Amino acid sequence: MSSAAAAARPLPRTVVVFSHRPEVREAVRTAVGTHPAADVGPLRWVECATGAEVVAAVDAGGVDLCVLDGEAQPTGGMGIGRQLKHEVADCPPVLVLVARQADRWLAHWSMAEGTLTHPVDPLVAPGAVADLLRARPVASGRRG
Repeated sequence: MSSAAAAARPLPRTVVVFSHRPEVREAVRTAVGTHPAADVGPLRWVECATGAEVVAAVDAGGVDLCVLDGEAQPTGGMGIGRQLKHEVADCPPVLVLVARQADRWLAHWSMAEGTLTHPVDPLVAPGAVADLLRARPVASGRRG
């Protein structure tokens, strides 16, 4: 492969997906896929089932986006997103899954940059993820 072709290829991006329910994490991964857009990706998914796992993943560095389930139990994604925004310098963008469009104001309170509704729409989700990733340079502090 030529160096020009290598330079034109997008770097892999790391996306944390959080929910206490494995089927929600799978629905997000399936809806978005590993290449949400030609100019973004490939994606490397990091699944988290607890808020502590999300915080640890973001603290470790190299996370480009967090997709957080606002309906997760016992700690919801909105609370985790707000915590990250207050505690992490250069926090990655946050995309919150909400039960209804009317819940978007809660996601705004959590300081999330975007929302998706349950069930995750495979026609909408890749664009929402790609838009947030385009707006942020590849995460520094990436760990292999």
